[in-house]
Amino acid sequence: MRSVIVTGGSKGLGLGVVRKLASQDYRVIAVARSPSEALLAAQAESASSGVGAIHFTACDLSDLDGLGELAKRIKAEHGTPWALVNNAGVGTAGVLANMRPSEIEALVRLNTISPLVLTRFLVGSMMAKGCGRIVNMASIIASTGYSGLSVYGATKAAMVGFTKSLAREVGRAGVTVNAVAPGFIQTELTSELAPEDRDRIASRSALRRLAEVDDVAEAVAFLLGDAARNITGTVMTVDAGNTA
Repeated sequence: MRSVIVTGGSKGLGLGVVRKLASQDYRVIAVARSPSEALLAAQAESASSGVGAIHFTACDLSDLDGLGELAKRIKAEHGTPWALVNNAGVGTAGVLANMRPSEIEALVRLNTISPLVLTRFLVGSMMAKGCGRIVNMASIIASTGYSGLSVYGATKAAMVGFTKSLAREVGRAGVTVNAVAPGFIQTELTSELAPEDRDRIASRSALRRLAEVDDVAEAVAFLLGDAARNITGTVMTVDAGNTA
């Protein structure tokens, strides 16, 4: 059974990815500060189904000094992971001129620096094994922009650049690196939008609706599967045609 690490896997989009991968017979290690009731329920469902497995490892991903130990612990318990899904992140909204420097720094640390550092501690083992997959969670905001999300957009644009360059670094070792760029979906981030704003965003898309968590999870699962063995350095957009 292939092992996959999903950061921020206790709720929202990350939990959706965890559920999807477990249903496809992966051993999924969800990483977050603490397990949610929804994650515990997903663990029980997976155990009773006999398909896949869901494990939990506690870690504050914003604590960069602890990421090396996190990687060692996971490799000791589950072996070299087949894949890493860098999903954890925050979507703190705020006009740049009104944001405190500490808020900017915290957003950049969790959304960008943390996944870079965690990947650094895991990709070497994948390269030594001659195979592996990395999927980074980006956002359409990295290319479209959105008022009040300039710092968030900057962090996601950084993940796109990271994806493309790392794909070239590790490709000859058999490791693929891709990104998924969701549009606005029903998560904690979009729940902060007023209903009229959500309706306006949906009306702009080619399909006149918002993409759902399961749509993004399916994209991640595809990139981890054998059918995507020759796909690397790309960004898969899942936005119901918002950017079409």
